[in-house]
Amino acid sequence: MKSFAAALRRSFAAALAVAGALAAGAVQAEEKPLWEAGLGVGVLSFPDYRGSSRQRNHAIAVPYFVYRGDFFKADRDGIRGVFLDTENVELNLSLAASLPVDSSGNSARRGMPDLRPTVEFGPSLEINLWRAADHNARVDLRLPVRIGYAVKGPVKPVGVTFSPFLNLDVDPFGHSGWNLGVMAGPIFANARQHRYFYDVEPQYALPDRPAYRVSGGYSGSQFIAALSKRFDRYWVGSFVRYDTLRGAAFADSPLVERERAWAAGVAIAWVLGESSRKVEVQD
Repeated sequence: MKSFAAALRRSFAAALAVAGALAAGAVQAEEKPLWEAGLGVGVLSFPDYRGSSRQRNHAIAVPYFVYRGDFFKADRDGIRGVFLDTENVELNLSLAASLPVDSSGNSARRGMPDLRPTVEFGPSLEINLWRAADHNARVDLRLPVRIGYAVKGPVKPVGVTFSPFLNLDVDPFGHSGWNLGVMAGPIFANARQHRYFYDVEPQYALPDRPAYRVSGGYSGSQFIAALSKRFDRYWVGSFVRYDTLRGAAFADSPLVERERAWAAGVAIAWVLGESSRKVEVQD
């Protein structure tokens, strides 16, 4: 597909934002550059969509960018605008994305329209539930609500998702600079979001793929673990994601070929430049 590599790069950035949000262990405040920039490479393995039996591996270029402004930030917690930031509560912008799917290469969707890449954004309320006295570990409740749009061509709304999750951040080796994060939580979405991925319109029905229309509701649950570290001149990061669709509103869709799925990624990026201006951050 045209723009496939670009879509993969957006997806990898989104995936690392998710992974980074898990791996944002808190330590004492220190001074760091206002911005850092670099470039790297990564390897990803993703299903076409949650429930698809087709797993694809990708090698892609990975941009590395960190910005530590007062309002706009791009760091291990993702790209966001911070609207409220207190000791225990933060309100910011949450982003996500999905890969395009060429239906001709997917046995369940053959003959159906391709799935365009999607982007999602919306507010995320983050509440700190516990933090260690030495700031080496913390547990947060994160409550992102996002509206999605299919891109590449005319922009089309594809529904709303709500994915509350508990997030544990810790340096597993004690102030070593490594950041380990683990998150778990359910996903909920409205009917429009489910239908974009799992409906089968009557004109695309086959003997082994009956017409299907889904409602909104529970979308399964997700578990993610991530590990990353910023060294002197380069950064390394990895994540593993496990999905279960048992009990999901669309679990009986003919497009769902399996109830469990996994995704994983690893990347390395070299830091090519940074600002001379330093800012104090809680990292």
